[in-house]
Amino acid sequence: MTAAPPQISVVVPAKDEGESIGPLIDEILAAMRGAAMAGAAFEVIVVDDGSTDDTASEALARRAAGAAVRCIRHERSCGQSAAIRSGVLAARGALIATLDGDGQNPPSELPALLAPLLAEGRDPDLGLVQGQRLKRRDTGWKRFGSRFANAIRDAALKDGVSDTGCGLKAFTRDAYLRLPYFDHIHRFMPAMMLREGYRVETVGVSDRPRAAGRSKYGNIDRLLVGIVDLLGAAWLLRRRRRSPARELDGDA
Repeated sequence: MTAAPPQISVVVPAKDEGESIGPLIDEILAAMRGAAMAGAAFEVIVVDDGSTDDTASEALARRAAGAAVRCIRHERSCGQSAAIRSGVLAARGALIATLDGDGQNPPSELPALLAPLLAEGRDPDLGLVQGQRLKRRDTGWKRFGSRFANAIRDAALKDGVSDTGCGLKAFTRDAYLRLPYFDHIHRFMPAMMLREGYRVETVGVSDRPRAAGRSKYGNIDRLLVGIVDLLGAAWLLRRRRRSPARELDGDA
């Protein structure tokens, strides 16, 4: 008997998360098998973004044990947005959920993110469900940097989302593939979804401390890169013109 094709693909970008990725996959599998998912078929795609540790082997060990886990590897690190894109392009599910590979995003939040997209009679214009962390578990300095950056971003883009950096997201694959791709787009997805005419919902999610490994980002690094990205995203918003279109049947 052939297994049902997955309806949902959970994409996990990871770089040098060998200590975290195995337990994280186990948590994802448990969350996605829960009653709240109503038996929806799923797969987990770990995108190893050029790791120099055993991130890939930890993921493949779960696959060898029979779990619905796939592993894609970048031979060199290309960044989180590129890793997410590789995962989405490889995904077989029509719905995508993402979370960071460091374990700070609790997999138990996945059903709440996916629920609006799985609901019977859901709004076809709903493109993205964005997680918003209710209480950050980062250092005070990192929380300050995130609040500062989000305030500037919101003033420029006016997307109504206060925590676009949260890795917990759920969206339709078709909507994602309509977005313009650029590095760090994962931090601007609400604005880009609105740009394409989709609706965005937010869901409050929890956060937890990193249990192993170290952060790949610093405040100064994010600020310098973020300024360039913000200017580019604002330019993209101004250059988009949508025109309602309908197919003609020959009688019009």
